[in-house]
Amino acid sequence: MALVANTGGCFTSLPAHLKPSPTQNKQRQPKPPSTSPRASSFSLPSTAASRQAPTPHSPLSKQIHNLCSEGSLHDALLLLTQNSPENFDLAPHAEAIGTLLQACSSNRELDVGRRVHELISSSKELMSNAVLTTRLLTMYSMCGSPSDSRHVFEGLERRNLFQWNAMISGYARNELWDAAIDLFYRLMSTTDLKPDNFTLPCVLKSCGGLLDVEMGRTVHGIALKLGLGSDTFISNSLISVYGKCGFIDDAAQVFETMSARNLVSWNTMICGLSENGSLQEGFDFFRKMISVGEGSMRPDEATVVTVLPMCAGEGWLEMGRAVHGLSAKLGLVHELRVSNALIDMYAKCCCLFEARRLFGRTLGRNVVSWNAMIGGCARNGDADGTFHLLREMSVEDGVMANEVTVLNALPACLGPSELPNVKELHGYAIRNELQTDDLVSNALIAAYAKCGSLESAGHVFNGMEMKTVGSWNALIGGYAQNGDPRKAIDLFLQMASLGEEPDWFSIGSLLLACARSKDLLNGKSIHGFVLRNGLERDSFIKISLLSLYIQCGETSASRVLFDAVEEKDPVSWNAMIAGYSQNGLPEDSLKLFRRLLRDGYEPSMIAMTGAFMACAELSALRLGREAHGFALKANVSEDAFVGCSIIDMYAKCGSIEQACSFFSNLKNRDAVSWTVTITGYGINGFGAEAINLFDEMRREGLKPDAFTYVGILLACSHAGMVEEGLRYFEEMKNKDGVEPKLEHYACVADMLGRAGRLAEAARLVEEMPVEPDCRIWGALLGACRIHGDVSLGGKVAEKLLELEPDRAEHHVLASNLYASAGRWDDARRVRKRMKEIGLRKDPGCSWIDVGGRVYNFVAGDNRLPESEEIRMMWRSLEEKIRGIGYVPDTASVLHELEEEEKLEILRGHSEKQAMAFGLLKTSGGTKVRVCKNIRMCRDCHEAAKLVARVAGREIVVRDNKRFHHFRDGFCSCGDFW
Repeated sequence: MALVANTGGCFTSLPAHLKPSPTQNKQRQPKPPSTSPRASSFSLPSTAASRQAPTPHSPLSKQIHNLCSEGSLHDALLLLTQNSPENFDLAPHAEAIGTLLQACSSNRELDVGRRVHELISSSKELMSNAVLTTRLLTMYSMCGSPSDSRHVFEGLERRNLFQWNAMISGYARNELWDAAIDLFYRLMSTTDLKPDNFTLPCVLKSCGGLLDVEMGRTVHGIALKLGLGSDTFISNSLISVYGKCGFIDDAAQVFETMSARNLVSWNTMICGLSENGSLQEGFDFFRKMISVGEGSMRPDEATVVTVLPMCAGEGWLEMGRAVHGLSAKLGLVHELRVSNALIDMYAKCCCLFEARRLFGRTLGRNVVSWNAMIGGCARNGDADGTFHLLREMSVEDGVMANEVTVLNALPACLGPSELPNVKELHGYAIRNELQTDDLVSNALIAAYAKCGSLESAGHVFNGMEMKTVGSWNALIGGYAQNGDPRKAIDLFLQMASLGEEPDWFSIGSLLLACARSKDLLNGKSIHGFVLRNGLERDSFIKISLLSLYIQCGETSASRVLFDAVEEKDPVSWNAMIAGYSQNGLPEDSLKLFRRLLRDGYEPSMIAMTGAFMACAELSALRLGREAHGFALKANVSEDAFVGCSIIDMYAKCGSIEQACSFFSNLKNRDAVSWTVTITGYGINGFGAEAINLFDEMRREGLKPDAFTYVGILLACSHAGMVEEGLRYFEEMKNKDGVEPKLEHYACVADMLGRAGRLAEAARLVEEMPVEPDCRIWGALLGACRIHGDVSLGGKVAEKLLELEPDRAEHHVLASNLYASAGRWDDARRVRKRMKEIGLRKDPGCSWIDVGGRVYNFVAGDNRLPESEEIRMMWRSLEEKIRGIGYVPDTASVLHELEEEEKLEILRGHSEKQAMAFGLLKTSGGTKVRVCKNIRMCRDCHEAAKLVARVAGREIVVRDNKRFHHFRDGFCSCGDFW
């Protein structure tokens, strides 16, 4: 694989010292995987006692050497012990014994090593052999038995520096950091020996393991006093310890002052930058390293497996490809660790095709190879691919899954359909004793919760012997995010009562639970806890608090928090912009979006979506078009979420033509985009077009879901296509297996009610398997008012007012029902009750956008400067439409007044004022677009049809139910609204 021009100029050409030798271009067999976390480039200098043994001289030594080379350690031991100790003096054969000990170390043969120890112990002369005892110490530590090393060490009569070094090195190798440092203190305080360039790197490694930077600085000082400050091995270890402890500037200072750097120096510095999040700087170091004109600076596999995760972490695909090409030129791509890192990089950069291709070509795949591929499929949402690989790994390569495998596979389980896979993984974890790992148990809890099985999540939690804060967090988070926020709060209180200290994730999950349940009181209490414990600076906590107040409708409090954030990240902007839209404050949402642009921030796709939502809420077509233009310039309009928001915006601004045009030009039309367009046709009254698009969606092979059926039922309801709507309602249940929810029943009840089939609508409401909510009862009551069924309407009104007695619109609807039937006493009774409980009817209000400015009109309000001009305009229009058949419908005025008074009230309706103003202020051919906060009355509806005809203009009115497109004396609703 050669580097190509599209690698972003990372490595356009290789320096001479990096060009591969002829032998590097030959196919190489993969090496067995290393057990150490880094390759040899990060290793410490070897002790003198453990270096390659000299060429054996005696015949016995030669035989032992040959057997050890063949891996026949037991045969070598047998050769040493074939004569009894009484007749066989072992002392002359110390060289052979040392060779065997080295082989035991290399092959991790503890049993053979113990037998050799017995032979050495039988000879006082051998036990006083410093080389042999040093190798014995090294053998035990290499075989993972540092306690045996310590036993040998403490039994020595005299100890030289090699033995101290072997012991300190053994502790460091076995991650017994404290023991290594304690032994170093003992060396310094009880002997006259001076540590050398092997001692100090081992001690520094232990400082890094403990993240004890102060101890590291002390050792640094000792190195300088001993004149070892310029030693390359020690400098490399200092870079490592400073990097691991987060003091990257100190690491860089050591690196810059080194008189001689080797490859380990560069690798360690790059690794430190990577671990501290300075990925770009780390990559710059890498480029600088390969430009150094020294043959020893040729990157090795440790370099590559350090740089590739940096590319993966930041999604730097082109850089990753460049490193891939460089690895190929250097002959490193056949190293197993490099192959694994490449697979991981491509998978994390969402290039599963390249990852799979590399995976298929990798020889000698190990569990890391499979874990990288499984994790890639899981992160990319390929659940089937994830579990196929999981089942194949033991069959194809005989590789057993480990804890990392389970942790990598579980993120693929995101919904109820994946519950069987979670159970399969759980069973595997139990059979292979992996569930004892806290991380595995916590991940299983989270996966069960995401799949909707909170009971199973609880069983895993209750089965844990030791519950950590992470375990509590997993269960609390599961309940908070997946259906039972009150239970999440109870669990948090239980955790606190047991003395567990909550962390930032606990608090974040609890705030989410309060937001989901709109529990502002507990949310404020948690906010107080956050302030008392200084947690408010945590970005995750900030966003959680912001979301809490937004979800609870406290936008002022959330804005105070937002403004207090000095460095606002995209998540903060997204939450606030979307929060304003969700709380019915679209103007504030758009103002904040403009500020985002003014302050020089690049809006994210979520912020763009929030802006489109606000435009849709305001029916602000001009602003929506501007936002669309911005999305095109930012090249985000093809994003699925942004694209659907654009369609929705145009549809809710009454521009269904532009909504359909955008939909038709989408490159990737998924089920959501089809659903949004179908719903757009529905709310604009184009039922036949919605049905045609629904049928086309089926022909394209896409299956409609619950949301699609809400859209098509809404379209049928608004177009009066009752029989078609009932057919789709049956298809939904019987053909597509979609269980009807409240939204579907509400659409059908509304559809039957609008058509005057009130008995069927009432029967549907009574027989539906779920408890009807106020939306359904409200739709039924509205239908009763339209069709004059006071008997049924009275019963429905009682039910509605019982469910929500504090909603003014329910009282107004009931009052209008009685008033339209002439039952004024009942109407007065309802209005009196409204007054007693302090409810007020929202006045009819309309608004229109003319020239980028929004003008508001309230029924009967004449305070605008243009009010007289508007009144005269309407009088002129009324005179013209009376000439073609308009008769004012005074029955729409539900008050006990004289006819002339009713006529004046009709003339003052807000939508008539807005229409007149729009016709006054816009030129011919421009559509007049009016929005209204309540349902359009029958008189205004009839008048608008005729005004559109006499004015020769199209008038679009959006009320709180739907759109009306008036053209040439007709309305898109077909008078069915």
